[in-house]
Amino acid sequence: MSTVSALGKQRTPVRPARILLHVFLAGAALAWLAPLLWAMYAAMRPYAETSTKGYVSWPDKLSLDNFTNAFQQSDMLHYFGNTLLVAIPAVLLTLFLSSCVAFYVSRFDFRVNLFLLLVFTAGNLLPQQVIITPLYRLYLLIDLPGITMSGKLYDSALGLVLIHVAFQSGFCAFVLANYMRSLPHELTEAALVDGASVWRLYWQIVLPLCKPAMAALATLLSIWIYNDFFWALVLISTGENMPITSALNNLSGQYFTDPNLVAAGALLTAIPTLIVYFVLQRQFVSGLTLGANKG
Repeated sequence: MSTVSALGKQRTPVRPARILLHVFLAGAALAWLAPLLWAMYAAMRPYAETSTKGYVSWPDKLSLDNFTNAFQQSDMLHYFGNTLLVAIPAVLLTLFLSSCVAFYVSRFDFRVNLFLLLVFTAGNLLPQQVIITPLYRLYLLIDLPGITMSGKLYDSALGLVLIHVAFQSGFCAFVLANYMRSLPHELTEAALVDGASVWRLYWQIVLPLCKPAMAALATLLSIWIYNDFFWALVLISTGENMPITSALNNLSGQYFTDPNLVAAGALLTAIPTLIVYFVLQRQFVSGLTLGANKG
């Protein structure tokens, strides 16, 4: 008993380097959280108070009135629906098409498989601002009568879905191809010997093994597409068709803008991305750490 108690009383000495590490991590976390906390603090104060006392002052009143007013004035529920109409099909199509490309270039050997993957990946290296003018003209020229409300690819949810799929597929194909290469080839070879078709090989054998990587990519795609502002601003002209990020402009008046109200609206728009992250958090972390221990 004396030996056990003596061992229990022994403590690992705290090294100065470890203390500095914790101080640095705490400071970095505070630096990342500071803008969010400051926006939340401003959103809970009335504009009349901050215009008189300034934002760096002690509050007289904290309330959720700005959140209620922002939700009602911007018709946020309608624009949330517009965003889901773009984000959900774009995420699903991107994951499906990029997984097909990744499966083909990683599980089959042919001369141009690496070049094909580089072509898909190179699309992410092209700045969006470079192609916006020809893309805008192209969207105006493509007629889709009876398919979109505008009768064209321009000013439609379909146009936003297609451009997100085109720009995000390269990155997803690159990630999934590298992950699929780490899967044992004996699985697919055995299935081919048993007479499995290529589609069954992809759908029932390889794709279920890629669930952690797919979940991680689904989390990233949902956040990226949901937070998009550039494409929606350029390719959507009708206010009612805009997604939530572009619709925040409704909280800004022509001659007056309430920064506290805008901060409350911005915080409300961030809620769905937080929900997606917390729901897929475990799969997201496991997908990022896959292969970390492989030599």
